[in-house]
Amino acid sequence: MRLLPSAAALSLALSAAGCAHVNPYYDASRPHHRPEGFANNYPSNPAYARPPQGFFAGWAARIRNWTDDGSARLPLAPVPAVKPDLAYIHANRTEPALTWIGHASFLYQAGNGVNILFDPVFDERASPLPFAGPKRQQPPGLALADLPRIDAVLVSHSHYDHLSKDSLRALYRQAGGPPTFYVPLGIDLWLKDNVTGGERAHIVRLDWWEKASLRGLDLHLLPVHHWSARTPWDRNATLWGAWAVTRPGFNFFFSGDLGYSKDIQDIAARFTTGFDLAAIGIGAYQPVWYRNSHVSPEEAVRIHRELRVRHSVGMHWGTFPMGQERIDQAPRDLALARQAQGVADDAFFVLKIGETWRPAAPAAPLVQSAAP
Repeated sequence: MRLLPSAAALSLALSAAGCAHVNPYYDASRPHHRPEGFANNYPSNPAYARPPQGFFAGWAARIRNWTDDGSARLPLAPVPAVKPDLAYIHANRTEPALTWIGHASFLYQAGNGVNILFDPVFDERASPLPFAGPKRQQPPGLALADLPRIDAVLVSHSHYDHLSKDSLRALYRQAGGPPTFYVPLGIDLWLKDNVTGGERAHIVRLDWWEKASLRGLDLHLLPVHHWSARTPWDRNATLWGAWAVTRPGFNFFFSGDLGYSKDIQDIAARFTTGFDLAAIGIGAYQPVWYRNSHVSPEEAVRIHRELRVRHSVGMHWGTFPMGQERIDQAPRDLALARQAQGVADDAFFVLKIGETWRPAAPAAPLVQSAAP
């Protein structure tokens, strides 16, 4: 049985050999554009290169995540979760607040009455298949039915743990009318075909460094080092990115998935006042070559410092088994990284699933010891 996913992956890879994608948004004046898709701004760190087996080594690692008993990645203790404060969430119109739904999914309330979802995935698996692929280990901290009306959905990229067809379809049908979907180039076409039934009115596409306005907010799509795909034959066909949501008095940064690169210095140079709050990935960093497209906790703390963030929340852990580390290893490594880089415990922490961070009355940060 464990050979089946490998055979399927090989079959798909071979089928892809003759497939070519055409980038409808290709602009030769933009260095990250390619006729067939998109590229990163900076070369990959050679220390994080894939093993010589390349594609097949990557699939073998993911198959182990999906098919073995997972004992090497089971948490040492249950991943903390709390019941969401629904009364506060539904009443809040005046202060920034961030609620962790799980993995990279957050409800961000911008403090001006606007409710934003980042990378909403409510599925049981982060996979195109209902019976295989990374399985959710914790229920969503907020159920779809418990959400306030969502004004905007911001998507970072096309991977299944960040872009869910069923979740976006449910949001498109929410009471009161659809939210507006803000997405990197190319994902707008996927949304039109898979979510909105050909409707474009609720879709805003952006390239790197572009921004859109929403009721006093600026929504910026920012370059980061990553990649995209939903099948073996559409690698980098759609763009990816981080997000900044800014307004006078409060700036929020959402990293999406990223490997550490000079893009961080470029972002810091544009946002010279820093960020009041950030959600930064800290999981899926083992084996070491995964750090070509994800950051370790040590690198996440470095990003926190270089972007001059006042409070950062670690994400991309505790929900889907995406890396080879234990599903709760990231917070312990985050504690070591904070200590090594002189960052206070309450400056970069993790939330419980379902917990809300509020600046007026911040939740006590979940600070785990560095002990294994």
